[in-house]
Amino acid sequence: MSDITGKIFDVKLFKKLSFFITPYKVTYYIVMFSAISLSLSSTLTPYFLKVIVDDYIRPKDYSGMVFFVILMLVTLFLEVVFQFLFVFYANWLGQSVIKDLRIKLFNRIINFKMAYFDNTAIGRLVTRSVSDIETIASIFSQGLFMIIADLLKMSLVVIVMLYVDWELSLIVFSILPIIVYATRLFQKSMKKAFEEVRSQVASLNSFVQERISGIKIVQLFNREKIEYKNFLSINEKHKKAWLKTVWFNSIFFPVAEIASSVTIGLIVWYGGFNILSNGKISLGVIFLFIQMSQMLFRPLRQIADKFNSLQMGMVAAERIFRIIETNSAIKNNGNIIAKSVRGKINFKKLKFSYVSGQTVLNNFSLNIRPGEKIAIVGATGSGKSTIINLLCRLYDFKSGDILIDDISIKEYEIFSLRKHVSLVPQDVFLFADSLYNNITLHNEKITIEKVLKASRELGIHEFIKSLPGGYDYNVRERGIMLSSGQRQLIAFLRAYVTDPSILVLDEATSSVDTYTEESIQRAIEKITIGKTSIIIAHRLTTIRSADRIIVLEDGKIVEQGTHNELIKVPGGHYLNLYEVQLANEFSSL
Repeated sequence: MSDITGKIFDVKLFKKLSFFITPYKVTYYIVMFSAISLSLSSTLTPYFLKVIVDDYIRPKDYSGMVFFVILMLVTLFLEVVFQFLFVFYANWLGQSVIKDLRIKLFNRIINFKMAYFDNTAIGRLVTRSVSDIETIASIFSQGLFMIIADLLKMSLVVIVMLYVDWELSLIVFSILPIIVYATRLFQKSMKKAFEEVRSQVASLNSFVQERISGIKIVQLFNREKIEYKNFLSINEKHKKAWLKTVWFNSIFFPVAEIASSVTIGLIVWYGGFNILSNGKISLGVIFLFIQMSQMLFRPLRQIADKFNSLQMGMVAAERIFRIIETNSAIKNNGNIIAKSVRGKINFKKLKFSYVSGQTVLNNFSLNIRPGEKIAIVGATGSGKSTIINLLCRLYDFKSGDILIDDISIKEYEIFSLRKHVSLVPQDVFLFADSLYNNITLHNEKITIEKVLKASRELGIHEFIKSLPGGYDYNVRERGIMLSSGQRQLIAFLRAYVTDPSILVLDEATSSVDTYTEESIQRAIEKITIGKTSIIIAHRLTTIRSADRIIVLEDGKIVEQGTHNELIKVPGGHYLNLYEVQLANEFSSL
């Protein structure tokens, strides 16, 4: 992680951003040309005024004055044109860069393995992807290029002032260190303040996102007042962070304004005294220095503000690149394209843990024949879902191996392998989109005809047609418009239409009613024919027809066999689970 605290400009970080400028070099050159031209034209205007006053107004040369007035108007017009080109294309460049950067960031995030999301707040990722990205645009629109333009203008002003009168220049320059020192202190203080602001914004976003996502829990457990108080505390921290920036602004700008006013007073005093003493300073020179002192101080004051924009952008960029450079993606080094899969699966001495020192799977080994229907049961935390996560390459194992058709899954190109594996999870996620798009996930190869045929085979076509709009029905965020059982059916259909070689059902019937479970059971019997199927079972009554039942405990296989074989094992783990579940079902009657 790079540390940009206290730095005016992080060159290494900007080099990373410059990579995204490369496709827009022409626009970049237009911005730089406009900045240089703007500096020249804005500096010429007060000099023309000095010439008009000294050389034409005092001698009363009307024709010469008209010429310079016209020349001044032309210069002002060009200044307006260059100002337009500079502002428009600087902002255009900034938006183009953050568009590409946002794409890069999003593509990086969606390829991270699940372990990354286990340890990262979603609200913070949203902040990085939206508001932090937008802040980076200010590096180009309000930060770096504006600072460059101002520095060019100030350099030209200094040259002109020294050329015209060095004595008045010394008066202006004597006040300059005060402004520079105050600006430097202001810049350092604002840098730290803005880092705190960004941190508090991320905390606020994370808090709100989690509470809204878990609103049902908040209300069911009467936590409204508690969460309200927590929000007040976080919001107060957010306000205090912003007030620090307001405090520094409130100090700096009055100091800068006083210094500027003192400079004008000294110019008028010394210049006026010189004129009255018949010195070489003219009235036009005094006008020139009054204007140019403001042209020198005003950009300097504004540079401090632009440094704020630049540094906020740099802080945001540092956070964005921290994510982009995070090495948390599943390694996709395989070069075997899985065009077809028979479905033979071998788990070989797998060791895995989500948290260091807490083993979930310990030397787990299991062979599954092509087309075999396997059920895996066990207590919570025994490692059932972990097996599926590793098979689907949502997590990487460090020890052991998983073979599909006698080839390590790490040797397969990951996306080609996943095309042959379909998962029906316990917690079904549906997007705020139509049912049809949630079923196909915008896979153009899955036609509406295929979806209709599959839904009829699974017996859920009539249910979908009864909804307003049928397959075009928008289920809203997370599928909130459907019941949990209906969402489960849609997830089942989603897996079915992909025609997988390997079908995985992770507690697929645990949250559905008896009628829906019966529908799914019939569908399971149908679609598992000829397919390798792994069923993580919650209700043991649903796996009686499995070819083999695997019983897990503490990440190890303790029993395996058919349902009829396992219930005959005296004191067996499966028999115990079966009897406990039957007792619970009877007690609930």
